Amino acid sequence: MDFYEKSLNILELPVVLDMLAAEAVTDGGKEACRSLRPSSDRLEVKNRLAETSAAKEMMVVRGSPSLSGIKDIRPSLSRADLGGSLNTIELLNIARVLQCARLVKGYTSDDKLGKSCIDHLFAALHANRFLEEKITGSIVGEDEIADSASSELANIRRKIRAASARVRDCLQKIISSPSYAKVLQEPIITMRSDRFVVPVKAECKGAIPGLVHDISASGATLFIEPMAAVKANNELRELAAKEKTEIERILAELSADCAAHAEDIASDYSYLITLDGIFARAKLSYKLNGIEPELREKGVVLRRARHPLLPKDTAVPIDVALGGEFDTLVITGPNTGGKTVTLKTIGLLCLMAQCGLHIPADDGSGVPIYRHVLADIGDEQSIEQNLSTFSAHMTNIVHILGECDADSLLLFDELGAGTDPTEGAALAIAVIEHARKMGANVAATTHYAELKVYATNENGIQNASCEFDVETLSPTYRLLVGVPGKSNAFLISEKLGIPERVIEAAQQHLSTEDKRLDAVLGQLDDLKLQLKASQDEVEGLKNEAAHQLDAARQKRDELIQQGENELEAARAKARALAQEVESKAYALTDELRQIQKDERMSTQQKAQRAREIAKKESEKLFMGTEVVHNPVKEFVSLKEVKVGQEVCIAELNQLATVL
Repeated sequence: MDFYEKSLNILELPVVLDMLAAEAVTDGGKEACRSLRPSSDRLEVKNRLAETSAAKEMMVVRGSPSLSGIKDIRPSLSRADLGGSLNTIELLNIARVLQCARLVKGYTSDDKLGKSCIDHLFAALHANRFLEEKITGSIVGEDEIADSASSELANIRRKIRAASARVRDCLQKIISSPSYAKVLQEPIITMRSDRFVVPVKAECKGAIPGLVHDISASGATLFIEPMAAVKANNELRELAAKEKTEIERILAELSADCAAHAEDIASDYSYLITLDGIFARAKLSYKLNGIEPELREKGVVLRRARHPLLPKDTAVPIDVALGGEFDTLVITGPNTGGKTVTLKTIGLLCLMAQCGLHIPADDGSGVPIYRHVLADIGDEQSIEQNLSTFSAHMTNIVHILGECDADSLLLFDELGAGTDPTEGAALAIAVIEHARKMGANVAATTHYAELKVYATNENGIQNASCEFDVETLSPTYRLLVGVPGKSNAFLISEKLGIPERVIEAAQQHLSTEDKRLDAVLGQLDDLKLQLKASQDEVEGLKNEAAHQLDAARQKRDELIQQGENELEAARAKARALAQEVESKAYALTDELRQIQKDERMSTQQKAQRAREIAKKESEKLFMGTEVVHNPVKEFVSLKEVKVGQEVCIAELNQLATVL
């Protein structure tokens, strides 16, 4: 195993791929998921991520395609192609692949979604329904061929049933006869060596002439084929041999048909396995609440990223950036504070993205394409190999520095630990400087104060710390970028019960530089808390403003919808009224025409009748009509009036003319 594969194991990518395999439904799909490896080709990674997103969108509308029950039929096809005859199970497996290809090909037949990057996989399926139905119509079970598989087989089986009936009739007469009642062990018909026989008592074997085919374990019973049944049994054996030959011919014919389409069937199987892997990635994305990360030219940006192997409800998300404004991140803080989880989260999410998997993070997260993601994480001391913790770390670092380049992400846990602190810190700084010269991105955890100072003074290097609550002696697992962390050894020891005089004595042994650094870190902690409070306040105001904006937009949309509904109701009412007027106008016209044609009425009578009808219809039309708009009248008092002026008398609501 090379060191790159070892790094994949350290970062637990195989565990994630096992989770992915659990989402696949075919054996081939599961194997493809487990063998998935990160790609360093940008176009390939882009296509993989797009496939996952397309499948995820399809699942929302159509659910998952039917892919279960598919077996690897390629060895069977190869044997059939060489002229071999396949058994019923192999042929049914091929039929299942053909059926699945047919069903999956129709998965994208509707128009609910537009074009996607995986449509070509569905379109490439051949789906030979004729061969599928020929196999399923001929084979009704793993060990059963249907009578309808061929006319010859149906004819043979008809003869078998007739011959079997003749034998049974012959033997039934024997076991039903009173004369043989004392001879038979039991009055039954049974089978021995594929021939119908009756059980006869050993001491009475001469009573029924025939062939002995078997003897019971006790020797008390002989299974005899009476001579009267020998001919019919012989016929049955001949028919059974013909049946077997015909079945072999049918299987050979079906195998030849499969061989004729072997290339298309094998192609269908490969496409189905590919689709199973793609939809497994989509299912895992749902399970992890994943998003498609942006593919950046350089630098990792993770927003509220979570380690995929931690419970999503309890895992504390982190925000981290690396490779943009700075190429190296030095993470400090007490033990059990989440430093190692942070390293693994950064590395594992980059690997997942390069495998085409969505990552458990928020929108806006992005990763570059790394050729190598190399990690030295964990304590690998070995008694068998005579390696100390320090030697084991150095062995890993030798491999890392030998393989790293400008397209590498290097992850070091407790860099320089396991030896003299002064030498270890100096060695850690030298390793980081070498990696930076090679152009690699680096994330390292440490306890050394020298590395905190180094990260503070050097351009392109950023401090970060994992927050620790001294009051509760528990980590918060929050990553704070830009602030180095304190080890808090004295505070933690005091909380755990170390006498105060011992703590004070320990503080006296600190150098002036250590005390100064500790004071600076204390001030940074205070500033960090103030900044956090300010950020929380700003975030709260931002959320409140966002809620108010959403409420205003919702109210606006409701008013617009209400106006549209009222306008549509008015239009509908107007259309109904117009239609009613039109209908009554046609009816009125017809009635007036009838009056005009009535020769018994005079012209004056016709005119009078027409006026009556018009008045009546007008009253009927407008009586039930609601007034759409009835403006409120406002009266203005007049200081003076003129003769001939038209006015309104408010008390009477009556118009009048001034005389």
